[in-house]
This record gives sequence, C-alpha cells and structure tokens, in this order.
Amino acid sequence: MAEISESMLRSVVSEVLAKLGGAAVSNAVGGGASSSYTGRFGLFTDANDAVLAARQAYEELSRRTMAERKKMLDCIRRICIEQSVDLGTMEMNETKIGRLEHKIDKLLNVGYNAQGIEALQTEVFSGDHGLTVVEHAPFGVIGAITPVTHSLPTIANNSINMIAAGNTVVFNPHPGGKRVAAEGVKRFNQAIYAEHGIDNLMTLIVEPTLQSADVIFKHPQVNILVVTGGEGWSRPPCRSPSARSSPGRGTRRWWSTRPPIWTAPPAASLKGAPTTITCCAWPKKKSLWSSRSSTR
Repeated sequence: MAEISESMLRSVVSEVLAKLGGAAVSNAVGGGASSSYTGRFGLFTDANDAVLAARQAYEELSRRTMAERKKMLDCIRRICIEQSVDLGTMEMNETKIGRLEHKIDKLLNVGYNAQGIEALQTEVFSGDHGLTVVEHAPFGVIGAITPVTHSLPTIANNSINMIAAGNTVVFNPHPGGKRVAAEGVKRFNQAIYAEHGIDNLMTLIVEPTLQSADVIFKHPQVNILVVTGGEGWSRPPCRSPSARSSPGRGTRRWWSTRPPIWTAPPAASLKGAPTTITCCAWPKKKSLWSSRSSTR
C-alpha cells in the first residue's frame, strides 16, 4: 500500500472542507487556520484568506452563548461612542465627503441605537393544528460591500446587526474609504479578541477592488451577499450564478440596501419629523438607521 504524504492528506482534507462548507476539520489536522489567521484582527490582502478566516470565526462564534455575543457587540458600541471624534475625523479627512459633525454623529448613532441581540425575539403561537416556535438562525459568512459616503458607520452598524444574529462578515469597502474602514475593523477585532479570545468576526480587504469583490461574490463559503452602494457595486452580484439561484435550493441570496431613507408610518410621521430632516442632511443615509433624537 502506498504511503500517504502529509501534503496529500492536507489536499484531501481541504477538498472535503470546500464541499462541506466547514472549517473545523482543518484545525484538527494540525497547522490549521487558527495559527495563521488569529492575530490578523480582520485585515487581509487576499479575499480568499479573508473568507476562510471569517468561516473559522463563525465556527467559534457558534459555540458561544448569546450573553457572550452581546458582550462582543458592546466592544464595538464602546469604540463607536468613545472614539467617535477620532474615527469620524479620520473618515472626513480621507473621504472629503459630508460634514465632520455628521461623521461623528453617525458613529454615536450606531453605538447607541444599532440593533443587537434584543431584536432576536423568539415567537411562539398555537392553533388548531398544533404549536409553532419561530427561532432566528444565522446564515453563516456574509459578504458585504460598503459605501464611501459613510464607510465606517456602515461597517459598524452591519457588524452589530450581523454578529448579533450569529454571523461573521467579510467586507470589501469602497476604495475611497478603505483606510478608516480598516482602522475601525482592526480596533473592533482587537477589543473583542482581548476580552473574549475570538478574532476575525469581521474581516476586510485592505486594498479593495472589483476583482476582490468578485472573489467574495463567488466564494463557496460565503452564504449571503449584502451590498450597500451605487449601481457599479450592485450589478455584479446580480450577474453571479450563485446569487441568482433560488433560496430554496440552499444557495446564496443578496440584498442591496440602497433606499436613501426609511420613513415612518403616517401615525408616527409628526413625531419623527426632526429625525427625517436630520437624516436627509446625511448624504445617501443608510436605510433603517434611526437618529438618537427619535428615541429620547
């Protein structure tokens, strides 16, 4: 019987993992992803590595409790609030878009108001045909595109929403806001790793291009695509065969969070008027954000 070399064994394991969509086995074979990706704090030059690191983090996150997940999100919130001036100024200097006070306000808005695990309410109802329990489950690894108009606030807000639901996320930011995006993701991951020992819940391509976005769009270990941006970013996932496939076949879906503003129902319109006016002053404001003034 021919002797099986270590490289051959690794090749077989990698092929099996690619088909199963998991990363746990690679860690068990020694020299797995944990040694190569931990300590990167989410920053990658290769899109494939960024996805694999996010998959590894997803497997680890799946073993953590909801209470631990909330504490991880608190790390992101704390940075958005305590470092809002520093990061907001950094974004303003890089993008040259909008107003500095709005850059700061958006980070504060995320820190105070972004929905976390409190939005994951279990639903139970009964009827003539029995009892139904509705639980919220994660998709897995999310591939995300973010805009230049509010680079870090979108990343922070998406991260809180997505990690709260049990997902991890790979960001391909707009090149015009890549530096502040990378700095924010690095700080978020460093804080979470220092307090909870898990890295790369958010990964990011430090030199983002349409080509790196295409790798994410087509990667077999990316389960869903979330695109925030203009037509140039929104069209490629539409053309992706995997993204077009029907959700019922176990393949990926995509959404473009393009609407500039979400407005309240008529009954709440008067109360929300100051919020709406403030939101419109923020160029191309991400949908479903809420101003602090509407909740206080």
